[in-house]
Amino acid sequence: MSLMRNLNRALTATTGLQVHRAPSAPAAPKQQKAAPAKSAKRPTPVYRRPAAEDLATDRLLRQPVFIMSPVRSGSTLLRMLLNAHSRLHSPHETHIRRLEVDYGSKLSQRAMSALDLERGDLEHLLWDRVLHRELVKSGKDFLVEKTPSNAFVYQRIQDCWPDARFVFLLRHPVSIARSWHEGDPEKRTYDEAAADALRYMKAVEKARKGITGGHTVRYEDITADPEKEMRSLCEFLDVEFEPSMLDYGKKDDSQVVKGLGDWRDKIKSGQVQAGRALPKDDEVPELLRPMCMSWGYVS
Repeated sequence: MSLMRNLNRALTATTGLQVHRAPSAPAAPKQQKAAPAKSAKRPTPVYRRPAAEDLATDRLLRQPVFIMSPVRSGSTLLRMLLNAHSRLHSPHETHIRRLEVDYGSKLSQRAMSALDLERGDLEHLLWDRVLHRELVKSGKDFLVEKTPSNAFVYQRIQDCWPDARFVFLLRHPVSIARSWHEGDPEKRTYDEAAADALRYMKAVEKARKGITGGHTVRYEDITADPEKEMRSLCEFLDVEFEPSMLDYGKKDDSQVVKGLGDWRDKIKSGQVQAGRALPKDDEVPELLRPMCMSWGYVS
């Protein structure tokens, strides 16, 4: 007979009471981890476009050049050719559009507003100062910037530097997609690479339509006849063509930075290499066909 039963018999005889085991408490429900909140896309801040008469006050950098191109379109090769010019400085990708400014207090915001400077204006001052610093360090006359994602904010770049000049670099869309896939095949399939690269192509095409007076060049033409294309581009930029541009490796081999543009052996060779054969029309997927037609690669 159990101890509990004996105890209850004695208690019942003397007090009329019994002892019972308390029921075990139900397990507390597991707290589910809250899903991390998705960060909302930061809206474009308020800014003003400097008037022509205000440029001398608001901007240090004058007549900067922006190469608008999709990823894997030869922009690193083009900037290396231009950087070999005695008057043009083209650093690695700067990603300036990701440089943001914020206020440390409401008072600082009020103070800047009183100076007619909103957050977007402050960011533009920062962008301008960073690129101007880079140009001054080079000792050259004009800066050339080639970050592919700039195409997504072409209007803001044009508003930041109203005197900017734009070069549009195109390449066969299928070649872009293949190169983007081959750059990291484990990260993205060919179809994923094509869809992702297409975003850049559409942004570049939108910029081409939204900006007047730009200069368009094709990667395939640069690799086929670099002297002809560089002469034409130098004419657009109002600088003399320099034959040494074509042998850019002898001029400067320190500008290739891994992760900030193409850094592979082909670009590090210091000379323009032949491009890959153009895809055949029947190799063009339906996703890329409209862009191929728009850029004149297929009829």
